[in-house]
Amino acid sequence: MRLTTFASGSSGNCALLSMDGVHLLLDAGISCRRIRQQLRLSGLEPESLSGVLITHSHRDHICGLAVLLRACPLPVLASQGVARELRKKSVAGVEPCLRELPLDTTTEFSGLRLRCFPTPHDTAYSVGWRVEGSECFALATDMGTVTEPVRRGLLGADAALIEANHDVELLRYGPYPVSLKRRILSDRGHLSNAACAALARELEESGTRYLILGHLSQENNRPELALRTVRSALGDAAGVFVAPAQERLTLETEEALPCCW
Repeated sequence: MRLTTFASGSSGNCALLSMDGVHLLLDAGISCRRIRQQLRLSGLEPESLSGVLITHSHRDHICGLAVLLRACPLPVLASQGVARELRKKSVAGVEPCLRELPLDTTTEFSGLRLRCFPTPHDTAYSVGWRVEGSECFALATDMGTVTEPVRRGLLGADAALIEANHDVELLRYGPYPVSLKRRILSDRGHLSNAACAALARELEESGTRYLILGHLSQENNRPELALRTVRSALGDAAGVFVAPAQERLTLETEEALPCCW
């Protein structure tokens, strides 16, 4: 299994998951030009992809989707709620590509088993993803708290990309307006480093070997601070890495590469 993050944060989210010869794009929140460039660095073209998994319809997760589909009409896998939001936003070219998946139900796709699960975020619908083949990968970012559906979706994965959005003190005393601070700190906002650390401990105890911290705020967090907070909660069983905001991070489960930012 190989995971390559292309971008992770409020300015864009996109990653490539390769497992058992199948290549899946995780969100398309950067330009199609950048997606093509990043795929080529991985030795792939858009036509090499089996599909695109969408977590939710915020711009930083879908802004490159319409142009990508115009170039290559790939299957777009989304929960029924997220699919409705994509239609409501009139994302060009998405309708014939949509494949709606019910929540918390395993679906066979290209030889893999996919399951989306609800995440609490400030949009009508938001999900995380679990992908199972010879190994298991799970993704859950953009959530204000860790719910039982999130735990069920993440626990036992070999590798997981989870959110470490902010340090609470940096956020509270930072430049954001009070209304935005309240939204981020709410149960439908974003996960703090401390909350991420508690979740990471649960994942390590369930057998997760690789943890990637994503969606870090550039104003209210620091990669080294997120790493230190999460690592302090863990034993020695799991490796921890940070997904950079705008650069690549590649993680192979056979050989974990060092984090970079």
